Amino acid sequence: MWLLLAVVVIVIVFASVLYKRTFTVHELALTGVMAALSLVAYLFFRVPFYGGSSFHLGNTFTALTALLLDGVSGGLAGAIGLALADILAGDPGYAVTTFVLKFIIGITCGAVAHKVFKLRELDKHAPGYLAKVIVAAASGLLLNVFTDPFLGYFRNVYIFGQEYTIAKALTKITGGVTFVNSVASTVCVVILYLALRPALERANLLPKAQKASEPKADK
Repeated sequence: MWLLLAVVVIVIVFASVLYKRTFTVHELALTGVMAALSLVAYLFFRVPFYGGSSFHLGNTFTALTALLLDGVSGGLAGAIGLALADILAGDPGYAVTTFVLKFIIGITCGAVAHKVFKLRELDKHAPGYLAKVIVAAASGLLLNVFTDPFLGYFRNVYIFGQEYTIAKALTKITGGVTFVNSVASTVCVVILYLALRPALERANLLPKAQKASEPKADK
């Protein structure tokens, strides 16, 4: 786990320099913990299926991090944690596509949560709050139902050299398993977010909501 946390910190620092994005110590720590939880959820709590797909809840922590922090943090947590999980599980050929797919989940969930719905600025008792949390969590996870089989098909055909008919059949299996993963993960994300957000806010571990600028008084 310490190795994973070190990898997370190095990648995030590199990303912050590349994109001029500043990460606080709390964000680094929380992202590292979520990456570790993603890895554990995949390695020890999964049901493998034929063709490399498997039922697991590792994506839960990708979307959860995006809702609690932002899309970049969520994407990095899932991408690093689950790509490393592929390597440790003996499937290094899947690691690159996993990194890309999980980063897409995080970016999408973060964009919907904080750019569209402004979740950080909403009170939990606000009208439609629960619905917005559900949609934000589901956005990236359900998008993965399409991106995962699509990218997996091209990986299997053009990198692994599988026959088109076999790759097509595996794509259908992957799509079904990914849908079940996404629905289960969405439920877990919503429950965990509603439970964790108030506690993390009280502990000052989450970014502060940006206050709207006050209108200028008329002269």
